[in-house]
Amino acid sequence: MKSNGPRKKKPTEQKDVTPQVAGVLGVGLDATDGHKRLTRGQDFLLAGGSEETHSRMQETMIKVTEKLGDRGKRIRDASPEELRDLIGEASS
Repeated sequence: MKSNGPRKKKPTEQKDVTPQVAGVLGVGLDATDGHKRLTRGQDFLLAGGSEETHSRMQETMIKVTEKLGDRGKRIRDASPEELRDLIGEASS
């Protein structure tokens, strides 16, 4: 078989891509008690962490989903910036 060298890629058109939120993944890495903690919500998944850390992640997501609900939104409807701000407010 004859090789014609490396294939040249066709230039692709640049598309404007708007970042969207598909959901939230929270991971706690401080568990030392051997328990496996997992909490699933409509648009979020929280995994791991100590009892304290996991509870804090749960409380944060409850506050975030309540605030978004007051605005008639779900997590997946929020912009990344809006979600970042809400998580920051809820966790402080």
